[in-house]
Amino acid sequence: MPNTDLRPLVKVTQHSIALLFCDYLKTLQVQTLVEKAADGFVIYCQQDKYDFAQQEFAQFINQPEQAKYQQAAWQNGDVTEVSSSFPTLMSSFKSQFFSHAGVVTLVVFAACWLVFLASNFGWGNVVFQHLQFYPQLSVDVVLAAPHRLLGPAFFHFSWLHIVFNTMWWWQLGGSIEQVSGKFSLLNLLVVSAVVSNVGQFMVDGPNFGGLSGVVYALVGYVWWIGWLMPEKGLSLSKPIIGFMLFWLLLGYTSLMPINVANTAHLLGLVSGCVLAFLQVLKTKKHTL
Repeated sequence: MPNTDLRPLVKVTQHSIALLFCDYLKTLQVQTLVEKAADGFVIYCQQDKYDFAQQEFAQFINQPEQAKYQQAAWQNGDVTEVSSSFPTLMSSFKSQFFSHAGVVTLVVFAACWLVFLASNFGWGNVVFQHLQFYPQLSVDVVLAAPHRLLGPAFFHFSWLHIVFNTMWWWQLGGSIEQVSGKFSLLNLLVVSAVVSNVGQFMVDGPNFGGLSGVVYALVGYVWWIGWLMPEKGLSLSKPIIGFMLFWLLLGYTSLMPINVANTAHLLGLVSGCVLAFLQVLKTKKHTL
């Protein structure tokens, strides 16, 4: 039985729907519980948040496929599959993958994997030479090959490297593109890639690669948007933020068995936080 601080909110027929909504309520700091009933599943919520939870459920049941609900399930470590009786929801991995990611997310995801596969089929040196950051940075070389400002972000050195980066890119980039739009994600990609690549070059030279700086920018953007504008529906749980910050700090120690682009990570994180702050200022200015 649920504890006395919880109150029945609504009964639904599908367990997956109940779990999906409860995961979302948890991100809003609302205590919740799902219990099996004779003909369905009862969702309980804390008594002092009952009216708020009712309003949220009314929005949820009309559009349960919205990104913020799937994001909440992911944050809580659940893979919530929704019955095929809801045709707009994801019924398989394929539909989930494409429905979560927009055009920008998918194009960058595909570009990273195409570059990686080409590199592993014997064209590694050629590909890296075309994408590598400039040996010397100057206005002339940038004008001659501007793509190399971004190029290193698309080159990865190992399976673990690319899987880790593209997984985070798909998850966070897809959420940002759905909530904030293609331009916001594209702006994040370009700004954070340039800032992190230039910074990494200034510290360690041109031999680096990976989308990690951009990924940390996405982390910073979602973190700060979730903090400053929670109504947008973009957020990261505290354990995930803590893990990413711990990983960032760990790179500065001698404990890592591989070379880590620490400067790219740090500058990516900072650029994402700054862009989120500027987005909040812009939004609030337009609402005045």
